[in-house]
Amino acid sequence: MVVDELSDETVDLLFHALADTTRRDILRRCVREELSVSRLAEAYPMSFAAVQKHVAVLERAGLVTKQRSGREQLVRTDPDAVGRARQALDELESAWRGRMARLLAEDPGTEESDTTEGPER
Repeated sequence: MVVDELSDETVDLLFHALADTTRRDILRRCVREELSVSRLAEAYPMSFAAVQKHVAVLERAGLVTKQRSGREQLVRTDPDAVGRARQALDELESAWRGRMARLLAEDPGTEESDTTEGPER
């Protein structure tokens, strides 16, 4: 399976959204069930407008979507969103492991270089 690399902007939006405790909690709550913004606001010691702003950050990052249901806006998580965050971390891990492998291959003190013939002792 070929997966397109995520743009830096997408990764920045994802991790900015996930960096906040309240937004992570909103995400967890909306994984369990769709909740209205007003219902979400009841759970936090902040204004309705502040919760709306948190939801907007999650929405810009593609972590949640809102759907109007009568007078309310229901918030639901995007099932692929966590996969995008995981993909970003996997790409970083892959780059890091590649770099470490190159560093170890270049290091004359590694076991690989110990197998080369040298002067007899």
